[in-house]
Amino acid sequence: MILLYEDESRIHAYQALRSTWFQKGKQKQVPTFGHHAAVSLFGAVNVLNGDFLCQVADSCKAPAFHSFMKYVLDYYPNKV
Repeated sequence: MILLYEDESRIHAYQALRSTWFQKGKQKQVPTFGHHAAVSLFGAVNVLNGDFLCQVADSCKAPAFHSFMKYVLDYYPNKV
């Protein structure tokens, strides 16, 4: 028997500047790198034995999730 908990996350390679302190009357300069790289991760853990499955994707859209589900099914053959 398997029992899986699954989640996905989008991780960005930049941080949003919310607020800052700076000398009154001066403008704060914030350097940027010209692109906003990101990666999506799908993960599942089998709560019965601790198996952890993870897959990197370009997005969290349905085709990427479908690919992850195929990965999970291939990892647990004959368990469905």
